[in-house]
Amino acid sequence: MSEEGYNKLLAELREMETIQRPEISRQIAEARDKGDLSENSEYDAAKEAQGMLEMKISNLKAIISEAKIIDTSKLDTSTVQILSKVEMKNVKNNMKMVYTIVSESEANLKEGKISVNTPIAQGLLGKKVGDIAEITIPQGKITLEIVNISF
Repeated sequence: MSEEGYNKLLAELREMETIQRPEISRQIAEARDKGDLSENSEYDAAKEAQGMLEMKISNLKAIISEAKIIDTSKLDTSTVQILSKVEMKNVKNNMKMVYTIVSESEANLKEGKISVNTPIAQGLLGKKVGDIAEITIPQGKITLEIVNISF
């Protein structure tokens, strides 16, 4: 995982624990003050939200505890690997694409970051500039030529 991705996860965890958790506790207390809990939908909704938040916090803590931060300055740009920014060209239609291969938790297609577990990333790993990768995706097969690798 990149240091940037790790720091984003830490910030998200901090926000959940210091802002969202107290807010849900306040909502539960407010609903509890309204009386009969057996027919109090606000209380039920707040308790359910609390359970979901605690599950998210637990999952995030597990990801953070297992994270390994990769120093990109020590990575080799001769082959595609995790955290590589890969510029490629679709051989059939000459359309160019640029993706950065990241960990599952950092993936964000809008930012051009694809998970290392995706078929495209798996097909690119280990390739060099000029290599052709034939990759099977749900829509069929695509053929991509590696144009550039950077970090």
